[in-house]
Amino acid sequence: MTRPPVPPFTAETARTKVQAAEDAWNTRDPERVAPAYTPDSVWRNRDQFVTGRDEIGAFLTRKWEKELDYALRKELWAFTDNRIAVRFQYESHDADGQWWRSYGNELWEFDEGGLMARREASINDLRITAAERRIFGPRPQSEHGQPFPLA
Repeated sequence: MTRPPVPPFTAETARTKVQAAEDAWNTRDPERVAPAYTPDSVWRNRDQFVTGRDEIGAFLTRKWEKELDYALRKELWAFTDNRIAVRFQYESHDADGQWWRSYGNELWEFDEGGLMARREASINDLRITAAERRIFGPRPQSEHGQPFPLA
């Protein structure tokens, strides 16, 4: 199975890969997101370790049941032949209505078919008010490729 763009990445194809990941994650649909990973993909997400597409799907299901109205922005940070580094922010609220902004960095490694074989994510959460929100749903097409402010 291939999932273009495939390595080796250029600046353009790396940006395309990052935007595709952002778009997919903003669907909050584990069945759409999980196929982007190899069947034996290895993840570190915060303090959790997940292995395999099935575990990834289950992880994402739990994530989006807890992180309500999740909306994400990713930005390319760096790339090499088959690796991409991104920084990201997302906002969501919990069941009690508390809003959160989460800041993070991810390291991605891809197989020759463009499937992600490894993902390492470091994430920090900031409590925010509803009035402080900046991310409202998926990124409009007109904003694709634009940097997102840090604060």
